[in-house]
Amino acid sequence: KDEWMDMMREHDVPEWYIDSCLKIKYMFPKAHAAAYVTNAFRIAWYKVHRPTEYYIAYYTVRADDFDYELMTKGYDFTNDKIKEYEKMGKAISTREKNIQTILEICREMYARGIEFAPVDLYKSHASKFLKGEDGRIIPPLSSIANLGAVAAKQIMEAREEGGEFFSIEDLRQRAHVGKSITDLLQNAGCLKGLDESSQTTLFNMME
Repeated sequence: KDEWMDMMREHDVPEWYIDSCLKIKYMFPKAHAAAYVTNAFRIAWYKVHRPTEYYIAYYTVRADDFDYELMTKGYDFTNDKIKEYEKMGKAISTREKNIQTILEICREMYARGIEFAPVDLYKSHASKFLKGEDGRIIPPLSSIANLGAVAAKQIMEAREEGGEFFSIEDLRQRAHVGKSITDLLQNAGCLKGLDESSQTTLFNMME
């Protein structure tokens, strides 16, 4: 360090600059800065040329507070909700601010003509957003409020291991989830066509 200081003084480097160098603990490296810029260009390219994939990646990686019931109702509802949060001003909580940010991304997505598909018992991943065959974005099971990542994973594993569920009772037994979880799925419209008990399903098949 002393050798560098002597060298700088020999080349008439101002004392204030030398003093600053002694205080600065970390200098942002050029390589790191270049990596950020390169990554920004990559993200921008996907946002322009592959928008659906961009939004899928964003929701999966960044949108921990994504709420299926709140964020899949189209442009007008989303825009109105954003205005509600904006009116809160400084009273807005950290979580509400995070939700507002996700809503703003959803509004942008809707404005570009991209939509969400309904959460699907068989097509939805436990935690990842997916691109459906019709181009719409399929939200994960865990995007249903209060369903939880563990229950979502158990449901996905159960369907992968045993195929379609015969009834809501069959779903509970195979996925090891309780009534509260199937009620959430029911309210989200995921259990249409499923009878409550396997016994009822068996009688229907015999008829």
